[in-house]
Amino acid sequence: MGEVIRLNDLLRLESADLRVAKVKFNQWNGSADPIEVYVEKREEINGEWLFWRNKTRNFEVGSIAVCLVRMSCDTWLLTTVKRVTRELGVTDGVNYEGEEIASLGRYFGRVVVRYHKKRPVVMKLAGIADELEVVEVLPSIYDGEDFPGYDKVRLSYLQLEAIVRRHKSDWVAALENQKAVYLITDLSNGKQYVGSATGDNGMLLERWSDYVKDGHGGDKDLKDLIADHGFDHVKKYFQYSILENYNARVDKNVILQKESWWKTTLGTREFGYNKN
Repeated sequence: MGEVIRLNDLLRLESADLRVAKVKFNQWNGSADPIEVYVEKREEINGEWLFWRNKTRNFEVGSIAVCLVRMSCDTWLLTTVKRVTRELGVTDGVNYEGEEIASLGRYFGRVVVRYHKKRPVVMKLAGIADELEVVEVLPSIYDGEDFPGYDKVRLSYLQLEAIVRRHKSDWVAALENQKAVYLITDLSNGKQYVGSATGDNGMLLERWSDYVKDGHGGDKDLKDLIADHGFDHVKKYFQYSILENYNARVDKNVILQKESWWKTTLGTREFGYNKN
């Protein structure tokens, strides 16, 4: 095993800057996943998310603000490092302005750090410097999860939305010519919905793109849920995965039979969102 590389081994902040450097850990805020926001709008993460203040004054003019965004339980993406240039006197809003440290720009969006966060959202870098371990330097700026294989697909609504809107090439190539039986899980209550992409109603990419537009994709079973709980319920709690995938030549009746089999097997008519 090689020698452990710490985040500041790359940043090389001198003692004076290290003393005034703080790390902002950005994670799910109840309505948005910051790693997906970063893929779509980097400046929103590096501005609003980094410099938002509630009651606590997170930074001071002259201090260093290190922005980390949660990728998984214990991994974080470095998105920017800024020197705070101005405080705006705002509470419950964006309270600071800052300038990126240009010499560190080659690391932004590429350095992945391991850290088990169990403390406040903003912390002094000096106090946790030995715990911020660099686990990977990506070859290019992070632009979303790569396609993992059909049997490993598990996407939140926000992840699916980002893939569809950016037309991410590896996902498009994998899904645009595939028929499938898929599973939607409501993580708020465990209820499930089994659906299919048979070609007549679009290949899998087209079918899932329909869900991005309105949450129900024209399925009556899901329209009622959205009528009762709103589209935001889908955006917050829905998860999408693939049960079986087929090439474009497979007859749709084969897929419909397997769709019915999965509905029975998973009990989605009795306990989930399927009504037929």
